[in-house]
Amino acid sequence: MNGGHDLGGMHGLGPINPEKETEEAIFHEDWERKVFAFTVATGLLGEWNIDESRHARERQHPVDYIRNSYYENWLTGTENCLLDAGLVTEREIASGKADCAAAVTPPGPEQALNAVKAGGPADVDAPVTPAFKPGDRVRIKNFHPAGHTRAPRYTRGHVGKIVRIHGIHIFPDTHKDGVTEGVPLYSVRFEAAELWGPDATRGSAVHVDMWEPYLDKA
Repeated sequence: MNGGHDLGGMHGLGPINPEKETEEAIFHEDWERKVFAFTVATGLLGEWNIDESRHARERQHPVDYIRNSYYENWLTGTENCLLDAGLVTEREIASGKADCAAAVTPPGPEQALNAVKAGGPADVDAPVTPAFKPGDRVRIKNFHPAGHTRAPRYTRGHVGKIVRIHGIHIFPDTHKDGVTEGVPLYSVRFEAAELWGPDATRGSAVHVDMWEPYLDKA
């Protein structure tokens, strides 16, 4: 979907002033640490997958998404997942108190830590042959789905060149609906001028990972 999470190339939002990785704290406030733990623990309940959780954050009103900090968006998305799964009610979220005994038990610290260390690989073993190869020129389809997609809006309709095939990975657009579908994933290079026109920085480029259903032969 097109929303507050997909702002690539838009003007009027001010300059980006990132903190250096060597200096930035992992968590700036203690509540951020708790939101991270809360999100991981509830995710291990198995009631939703990573793309459902991403879409739960994306479907906020754009004003709320932009106004929120990173972990505020995480918290809102996790609350949406819990509501969708019927594990909590709006009243319980508003009050911060459960109306009844918990129907499920979240994982303990050791189980959660092991899950974080193990990660969640998204590549799958599927008998699928990629339709494109490195060097092929492709055009990103100009589509605007109401659901989840990982195709950035600023790339749609533009032409790039495939530089790498990552293998067969879970397709996020249908995974959001609980479907595990393996499709080829490519690294596509876009010249800056192709995306931004004559005002782009000369000689610069953007590499974006793109799933095959997003691509047409150019």
